[in-house]
Amino acid sequence: MGRRIADVSAPARLAAAGEGLGQDELALAARNHGLPLEALRYDVTPPGLHYTLTHYDIPHVPDEAGWRLTVGGRVRHPLDLTLARLRTYPEVTTRVTLECAGNGRALLTPRPVSQPWLVEAVGTADWTGVPLRTLLREAGVESGAVDVVFTGADHGVERGVEQDYRRSLPLGVATGDDPEVLVAHTMNGAPLPPQHGSPLRLVVPGWYGMAQVKWLRDITVLDAPFTGFQQSVAYRLRQTPEETGEPVTLIAPRALLVPPGFPDFMSRTRVVAPGSVTLTGRAWSGRAPVTAVEVSTDDGRSWRPAALEPDHGHRWAWRRWSFVWPAVPGDHVLSARAHDASGNAQPTEQPWNRGGFANNLVQRVPVFCPDVV
Repeated sequence: MGRRIADVSAPARLAAAGEGLGQDELALAARNHGLPLEALRYDVTPPGLHYTLTHYDIPHVPDEAGWRLTVGGRVRHPLDLTLARLRTYPEVTTRVTLECAGNGRALLTPRPVSQPWLVEAVGTADWTGVPLRTLLREAGVESGAVDVVFTGADHGVERGVEQDYRRSLPLGVATGDDPEVLVAHTMNGAPLPPQHGSPLRLVVPGWYGMAQVKWLRDITVLDAPFTGFQQSVAYRLRQTPEETGEPVTLIAPRALLVPPGFPDFMSRTRVVAPGSVTLTGRAWSGRAPVTAVEVSTDDGRSWRPAALEPDHGHRWAWRRWSFVWPAVPGDHVLSARAHDASGNAQPTEQPWNRGGFANNLVQRVPVFCPDVV
């Protein structure tokens, strides 16, 4: 009996008790990469340090001059745009923090078997491009439209389903200005690198990374909800396989520390000298502006307020925070937690779902302060 494509694609599963990372997870970890946390010092992340997650392959684009973006479906005037034509539209630049929906997955118990992120799947960039609503306005969205679907050039098979990577946004989000969705061609003032979606990608401020479709080649307006794999099967918050689940959308609040002192090579335990230590980090939320950050130096037993810098007008980007810690000899565990204007805060107890999505449990940073330096 012949084999099918689906035979090479395993179903979703949870790791067994005590099961370590498998070769499949290590392969994913090797081809994707996170932000080295010391790079939280940068207001804008250099492209090579910004996190990346690629579901399938990075598409080969031998000649950007031949790339076309189509806008069709329930529109009165379908568009077929070259990159040169797209660049004639008025441009917008927005500083946006992107975070993978699976950030923190590897810390969960039981662990969903997938890309094994710790807390490093994040980065912030200045994205330049054409507002999506400009293109949809020119195309003329017809009455009765519901969803806008975005198709990338990356192609593969997932849980038995062969597919292009496709995601949708509700029409109100796609045509809105808060946030203003971008069809981006530039990152930090330079053309998009291949791993970040060259030559075009979607940037949806405030939403998790699955919405930021890379290698964008088609935009289709539908008069019914989109039910593709990445929308209705993947990226759902489920406790059991049978649940429909809630969709993953806006980024939950998170604060991370710039690792203080210096590290042990294997354990990554930080070593700091006794005395005054200034702790710094970044905080962000896609649900509402960050309003406060608290710091714990005793493994969450007590919390004290950190100083939070102004947002400088970058609503969708992370904000710097700082805290002065009088370090004393011994072992310590440092944490930070963010609060936003809608009352959302990071939990100190593990949230859990089968996909390992939107897990914003507070970070724990082991620190050793020696008696003698």
